Formats: sequence, C-alpha cells, structure tokens
Amino acid sequence: MRIIAGHYGGHGLKSPQGHETRPSTERVRESLFSLVDARIYLEGAEVLDLFAGTGALGLEAISRGASLVTFVEQKGHVLDYARENAEKLGVEDKCIFIQADAVEYLRQYQGPELDLIMADPPYKLEAMQELPDLAIPCLDVDGVFTLEHSSHDWFDDHPHLMTSRPYGRTIVSLFRPPLPPAEGDETAEADASNNESVASSS
Repeated sequence: MRIIAGHYGGHGLKSPQGHETRPSTERVRESLFSLVDARIYLEGAEVLDLFAGTGALGLEAISRGASLVTFVEQKGHVLDYARENAEKLGVEDKCIFIQADAVEYLRQYQGPELDLIMADPPYKLEAMQELPDLAIPCLDVDGVFTLEHSSHDWFDDHPHLMTSRPYGRTIVSLFRPPLPPAEGDETAEADASNNESVASSS
C-alpha cells in the first residue's frame, strides 16, 4: 500500500497482516480523491478520517495539501500503524490521533467545521445509514463527506447526495451540506417575520 499522488506520492505505508483492516484499494482512493478534487480545494483543508485504520485516506489528503487531519480508529494497535506511517512521512505535526468509536465520535463532535470528512467503515456497520446525517452538520458549508460502502446500502433518496460511483464491490458516495438560503430568501423571511409581528401587535 502506498500514497498515490501529491508531495509524498509513491511512499509506502505499513499495515497489519491478515484481514484485520480493509484498506481502500489504490483505484478506489485515486477515484475518491478525483471526485473530491473536483469539488473542494485540499490545500489547507481540515480533514476528519473516520474508521481510519492505518491512515491511508488521511495521509493521502495530507500529501495533496491538507493542513490538519484527525484520525479516528477504535483499535489502538491499528491506530499505531497510522501514527507510525505519519512519522515515517514526517507529517505527525499535521495529525491528531484519537482512539474512539467513529460513530460515537461524530455524534458528540463539537469541533470546528471541517472541509472534508472521509469514512471507510466495515460494510456491515449497523449505523451505516446514519453516517451522512451525522457527518453533514460537522462540515463547512462548502465541505464534502465521502462514504465507502457496498451495494447493499443505497443513498439515492438522500437529499444531500451529490454522486455515487461504483468501483467493483465498493461504492463511493459523496454528500454535501444544504446550501444556505439566497440573500433574497433571507430578506423575504425577514419581511414575513416583521409582518407577523405587526399583525400580532395590532
């Protein structure tokens, strides 16, 4: 496994043997970041890598310009691989490592609005359908949430789905926050509120 592109492109990443982790394939990561790059600037971005595993997605984001990535992984010994990979690249100053359940972390998140949230959960995660609605409130208005899932989960009816792309058994879905009301809409809402106040006082 290696970094695909950017400043650290070609650098190898360590991962545990066996089936303890299911890192995104290079093809999926390359396609995911192509979709992201078309929608947001990664230069200077603040990123959250959920179900981080050995950190491949978050470190790819740093390689492409992200200024800060928070890695959330429940298994401490797996998170150690992410930490070791960051140290090997010399980017540990751009990383925060948190051992926690990713779903609970999202539910309790109270940090700054993020530019990019990426999730590569186990395909049989019970809370899979909840993830977009948990992640979207944590994003900046122009931010993006990426979710890797199998064909057993579909988000076609989700109001904030931008696109879904299949890559073999993996589907990458992108979500974005609702757009803020246009300036004219805000004025109309204010006028409506004022009219209601006048009517109630007369």
